[in-house]
Amino acid sequence: MKKVSFTTPVEAGEFEMLDNTSFTIVPVIRAGIGMVDAMLTLIPNAKIGMIGLYRNEETLKPVDYYLKLPKDIADSKVFLVDPMLATGGTAVAAANYLKEAGCKDISFICLIAAPVGIEVFHKAHGDIDIYAGAVDRELNSNGYIMPGLGDAGDRIFGTD
Repeated sequence: MKKVSFTTPVEAGEFEMLDNTSFTIVPVIRAGIGMVDAMLTLIPNAKIGMIGLYRNEETLKPVDYYLKLPKDIADSKVFLVDPMLATGGTAVAAANYLKEAGCKDISFICLIAAPVGIEVFHKAHGDIDIYAGAVDRELNSNGYIMPGLGDAGDRIFGTD
């Protein structure tokens, strides 16, 4: 943090601000988009990247379809965001893309995680911290977190 002086719409003052650190928020689209506004409230000067992955419902393996990252992402503190950490496959694939882009300072943020997803992710990326709002008990045979929320993208966007 550093102290800066500037005038708000109400008064002049001295305020604390993040010290020249570059931050990038990278949602796993589609569901991760639902977390971006909240993250920008905390870090308004963050850049945004996008990783498009979805889970094949039969194999439960990630399928990629989009990747767009800021050019200087390797020099950034990266927050990889996705509401759910279920099987861990999608999160592992997304972290792989970030590391291939040269990222060294990555944190994974989710709302709900399953124990198996945490284990799979840490086995692949033990250097990346996971921040989860809750850890539910298990996955069902379809790879959904139990009791969980169902499909996070469907809940956020009102689709089936």
